[in-house]
Amino acid sequence: MITIENLNFNHSKEKQLFQDLTLQLNSGNIVGLLGKNGAGKSTLLQLLSGLLSQKSGNIDINGFEPYDKNPNFLSDLYLVTDEPYVPNIKIKSFIKNFAPLYPNFDVEKLKNILIEFQLDENMKLDKISYGQRKKFIIAFALATNSKLLLLDEPTNGLDIPSKKIFRKVLIESINEDQLVMISTHQVKDIETIIDKIIVIDHGRITFNHDLYEIAEKLQFKKVPSIHNEDQVFYSEKCPEGYHIITPVNKNEETEVDMELLFNAINNNIAIHI
Repeated sequence: MITIENLNFNHSKEKQLFQDLTLQLNSGNIVGLLGKNGAGKSTLLQLLSGLLSQKSGNIDINGFEPYDKNPNFLSDLYLVTDEPYVPNIKIKSFIKNFAPLYPNFDVEKLKNILIEFQLDENMKLDKISYGQRKKFIIAFALATNSKLLLLDEPTNGLDIPSKKIFRKVLIESINEDQLVMISTHQVKDIETIIDKIIVIDHGRITFNHDLYEIAEKLQFKKVPSIHNEDQVFYSEKCPEGYHIITPVNKNEETEVDMELLFNAINNNIAIHI
């Protein structure tokens, strides 16, 4: 699906962001792309979608070089940006004008998701709220059935009920031929839907593991006190005691706490998977 080899990139007059970045991703995954501000998350999505060109190295997505902007590539990719642009038209006009650009577009799927998000086709895009515009663009992206969906901060602007609906419609809409990459700071918003975690820090991939690998090797617990610090990779104080990450003991598995794991990685804690 995606093969990145020795990718080098820097914005004009800025220091190198990506240096010899290499990454392989297959379809059938929902990937969480995590990192602090300035880590390179949005830039990587722009490189994958062809909005930016690498200085050197190779990006191959299903046999296409993104920056070549081949129509067959563009018709099978959708990027939802953090601040999506919408024209001064009604939702139904947007669908009429832009749905034909995507050969696998599913109008019925779109209608069902619009109902879930409580959006009406007669709403004018420039008159509705930022959160409503975001929900529409997400709905449209899912209805394209594109093989590659890139979502940059998709839950920004969504209220708590809408975030729950977002997770529901995403899981229901994706099939094994698609790859979804979600870049976000809102770790808790996506931890129940992703199956792979990638962490970027200053243009480097510092963590890249499937969720099942993490669950097999690590436990995430809340304990009243810490008795054996040698067996604790990372801990955070909480009102009830401590949130901790430890090696798996006696084949016991716990749910992965992505926020705790992300904080550990950002604190340069060596997490062995």
